[in-house]
Amino acid sequence: MIVKDIKRAIFLDRDGTISPDKFGYIKDPELYHLYPETGQALRIFQDLGYLIIIVTNQSGIARAYLSLDDLSRVHQKMRDLIAAEGVRLDAVYFSPYHIEGIVEPYNIDHEDRKPGIGMFRQARQDFGIDPAQSFMIGDRATDIGFARNAGMKSILLLTGNGTEEMPKLISSATNRPDFIAENILTAAQLIQRFYP
Repeated sequence: MIVKDIKRAIFLDRDGTISPDKFGYIKDPELYHLYPETGQALRIFQDLGYLIIIVTNQSGIARAYLSLDDLSRVHQKMRDLIAAEGVRLDAVYFSPYHIEGIVEPYNIDHEDRKPGIGMFRQARQDFGIDPAQSFMIGDRATDIGFARNAGMKSILLLTGNGTEEMPKLISSATNRPDFIAENILTAAQLIQRFYP
């Protein structure tokens, strides 16, 4: 489905951004939960008219830590929890690839793996997104690189791995985030105030 009239999107990392990143490679949906502030943040994005798109590296598939079926069940739980917050996800894209993986055909270097922009290209094809009006929000250097490579604005969150990643990112000449926010809700409030 190609939608040409919606031009701006919020791209979101999964673990450490909308949900805690404390269980490693999650294969049991019962372990998957949202941060308490995620629902309110996503409602802000939805009310502002942004597409809401998850883009997540899931190298656990290449590494044989979980299967595609496991990931599908976890993502169904994620969708259910988000729907219960009154929010409609527009798309979920994932990259199962990693060059050090052991499961073929996913044990390769692939542009879908952030900071590569394969997932962005697919979303742009599916929805007609204008990167200049869009954001990538995440907790890792790969998320900030994904935003830069796709031509979007970036917000580094201090949840997940963000506090750890921040020092090297703010001193980077090429991969510095446009904004830093305490969590997904403060990022949403920033966008609501300055990019409504």
